Amino acid sequence: MLKIPLASWIANAAACLCGQYGDVTTQAQATGCSRQTAYDHAQKVLAAVEAEHADGPPRQQLLVQLQALRHENTQLWAWLEQTIDFPEARRQEFTVTAAAMGLSLNQIGGLLALVLGAAARPSRSALHRIVQAAGRRAGRVLTILDGQCRAWILVGCLDEIFFHGRPILVGVEPVSRVWFLGTRAADRTGATWLKALRPWTALEFVVADAGKGLQNGIALLQRGCRAAGQTVPENGLDIFHTTLEAQRVLRQQWQRVERLWEAAEVADVQGRRAGQQGQDRRGPAARARRAWDRAIAAFRAYERGETGWTRARAALAVFRPDGRLNDRAWAQQQIAGALPLLCGRDWSKVRGFLEAAESQTFLDRLHRQLEQAEPDPALRTELVRLWCLRRQRPRVGAAGAPGGSRHVAHLVQMVVCQKRAAGWAASYRRVSRVLRQTVRASSAVEGMNSVLRMHQARHRTVTQEMLDLKRLYWNSRPFREGKRKGRCPYELLGLRLPRYDFWTLLKMPVPEPQVT
Repeated sequence: MLKIPLASWIANAAACLCGQYGDVTTQAQATGCSRQTAYDHAQKVLAAVEAEHADGPPRQQLLVQLQALRHENTQLWAWLEQTIDFPEARRQEFTVTAAAMGLSLNQIGGLLALVLGAAARPSRSALHRIVQAAGRRAGRVLTILDGQCRAWILVGCLDEIFFHGRPILVGVEPVSRVWFLGTRAADRTGATWLKALRPWTALEFVVADAGKGLQNGIALLQRGCRAAGQTVPENGLDIFHTTLEAQRVLRQQWQRVERLWEAAEVADVQGRRAGQQGQDRRGPAARARRAWDRAIAAFRAYERGETGWTRARAALAVFRPDGRLNDRAWAQQQIAGALPLLCGRDWSKVRGFLEAAESQTFLDRLHRQLEQAEPDPALRTELVRLWCLRRQRPRVGAAGAPGGSRHVAHLVQMVVCQKRAAGWAASYRRVSRVLRQTVRASSAVEGMNSVLRMHQARHRTVTQEMLDLKRLYWNSRPFREGKRKGRCPYELLGLRLPRYDFWTLLKMPVPEPQVT
């Protein structure tokens, strides 16, 4: 606040700049200030007049600009509160995680453009370098983690998938869904599979399809383990492909029945039309009879094949239709009775699958594990029946309260088990774990192949570095639903790590590669 009026400032300046001797003192006394203050006023008034008449913008224009800048500053502070903190480290994490999830480099660049703006987003080549470096590091991290997982991988589901004609060897542990094998190979011969499987020395059981290269690789692995005195992994033939092939044959036979049936109906119509038009009906009637004979023969062949496959499929189940536990002797008996019904060239592949001894390997392994879980055969039988009855309980509908014997059968069976042994509950948990983890099909690896196929649609090529990056992400990614919800494959396998986060694992300390 000004204590001396501006008019007095001007009077003081006039006395200092234009007055005679003694005017400054007189003016200072009249104003009520010191002589030094009067001289200061003179300098300030002179500077203000010079600034007003200089070549720069006038004061009013500067005031308007100042007001606009203040308004802009207020807007920028408001926008800053809504912006995303996206430094360089977060950009790299976003890029690498998105690539591991399956997004292409173009898609990643488009998303970064939404956040950073088109001018500030990294180029495609820069994104490629980031992902490539992360893939190489993921390979070194997986070398360490695979070494820790090696003792935990006892069962493996094996298959191969092709990327532009190049096979990728895939192996998945079925219970935890750990993706332990993902190798880009030059071929899929037995020697290549042997090289990929040899590091996994703890394997006790593998499930695979009937591919020649894969089966040769398993046979070579078994031969090598037997010669070295190591545990020989058992080989189980995947019933998924057996079922898939049988369904394909039945579908083709039914389509043939439909075509022949429609042709026979057309021949009938032509025969009736010939009679109505006064023509000789003998020729059309004979053609109609032959058409119906072919249709009926095709239908009977379909019925025969369906009956045979229904009987053979029961031999590939864990439980028989009567609820008792399946075994190799009963399964072979069912298959022997089903094979005469599965005649013809169409069923040749299915017959080969059914006749293979590896189709019932899972039954031998199941009975051996159940004997280890509960040595008492009588108690073991009752516990297996309890497990089966608990899964046959009907769900409670919206119509009302549950009723019927099926809702209480498992409760009665629990009483039976309790009378057999007082500590039956602990035995039941062991038996339940064996039955729950019985592996008959390579569904786990087929699911992984479906994930890889989605990635294949977005990537022009999939290098080994990209496979390593995806494998590390999959094994550290928590499941979002189902019985594994909230836990990642590494955690489900039993691997103890300080943290299971993908980015943390990727940044874990690893030895640097040696330069040769």
